[in-house]
Amino acid sequence: MQRPTLFLLHNLGASHQEWVAVQRMLGTHFECVALDIPGFGGTCAGNATGVDALVDWFQQEVTARAPTCWFVVGHSMGGKIATLLAARSRDGVRGLAGLAGVVLVAASPPCPEPMEEARRQEMLGWFAQGAPSRADAETFIDANTHRPLQGTAREAAIGDVLRTDAIAWRAWLEQGSRAHRQEQAARLHVPALILAGGEDGDLGEAAQRALNAPHYAHATVDIVADAAHLIPVEQPEWLACRIAAWAVPLAARALPAAFVQLLDAERVAPRMRARLLARHATPSPLPESVLPARHLAVLAALAARLLPGADADDLALRVGHALVNHESDGWRFANLPADAVAWSQALDQLDAAANGFSTLAPTAQHALLEKVQQQSAAAPPGAELDPAQWANWFEDARALFARTWMSLPSTWAAVGYDGFAVGGKGARSPGYEHTQAGVIDAWQLPC
Repeated sequence: MQRPTLFLLHNLGASHQEWVAVQRMLGTHFECVALDIPGFGGTCAGNATGVDALVDWFQQEVTARAPTCWFVVGHSMGGKIATLLAARSRDGVRGLAGLAGVVLVAASPPCPEPMEEARRQEMLGWFAQGAPSRADAETFIDANTHRPLQGTAREAAIGDVLRTDAIAWRAWLEQGSRAHRQEQAARLHVPALILAGGEDGDLGEAAQRALNAPHYAHATVDIVADAAHLIPVEQPEWLACRIAAWAVPLAARALPAAFVQLLDAERVAPRMRARLLARHATPSPLPESVLPARHLAVLAALAARLLPGADADDLALRVGHALVNHESDGWRFANLPADAVAWSQALDQLDAAANGFSTLAPTAQHALLEKVQQQSAAAPPGAELDPAQWANWFEDARALFARTWMSLPSTWAAVGYDGFAVGGKGARSPGYEHTQAGVIDAWQLPC
């Protein structure tokens, strides 16, 4: 099995070298690609000085490698670039469908970065005449670490600052760090691990929780002890272990490589790509006030019985969202109350009849459901649905669970469904070349 790709983006004034120790520890789990952002690591800034140009550059780096399961780790300025590319993936931009997660390390947010103007002017002054002095580079590194770096790590960090392109340095401080991209980065469904140095200043825990976490529907915030801003060189072992522990399980639930390759094909419409990626994302938790925990537990037990092998908890939460949002196929048995009422009554009735449906053994759950279906289940005291209504509800329930499961891209991949890939060019959509039984087009998923 191919290892997931891990793209690593450094901070202002650094280079790919800041990831050396982290890469060494992550290499067994990931194909690590540490990049030099244009203007850093001895490279020329060229035309890639604005935020959008930097995101364009990173997008090209990703698509050129065509990864089918990938993560991006963005440190400081690299974090802003990472978040904005995640937004393009959310929007269905071709070549980015395999994004499985974002790690933000003391990251610059989509909004203007918090920074005292006096400090900004001091940093701009270092590059006013071209390259900074060694003393200025040392000042910058020491101001961003909790304890002074030692030996080769310190020399490498100072050397990176000294070989930074003055155009790139000034462009980030004057434009990139001040850029407003909040609306562009809103409502990202890809999981995010957001890390802050316990001793960081402007981009510490408070800033990460307030300025980065709200953009992600699934954000986990952790604090790195004994570190300030340069976490990859201050605490590389901790950082590598935390990334691996978080990302490896996410890679395990990624869509199959062949499916992602087709999803990234030109023949898939961007809107379709975006919709499928959103559908594949883990649904958000539902508060107790809208879906009681006891109902969610019964839904999970039902999912396990009705669709063995499916992720019962995930499927239950998706069905829960459908119920809360009043989603429906438009069909309802005439003898049942409104869907919201019928489901609440039926779930309570099932739980009471079993004296805790989710705690029953699978065989006992199956036996009770068969009786409900056959209208022979003993109704508990206070039951509001008669046997016929209860059986009709169960028929609706089976349809909703099956419909929800069949709508998932992971299910499409499992059954080899590729009908989503025929509409990428509007009126000139490619469609199918062959339509006879037993013959498939070259682009189709294998049966």
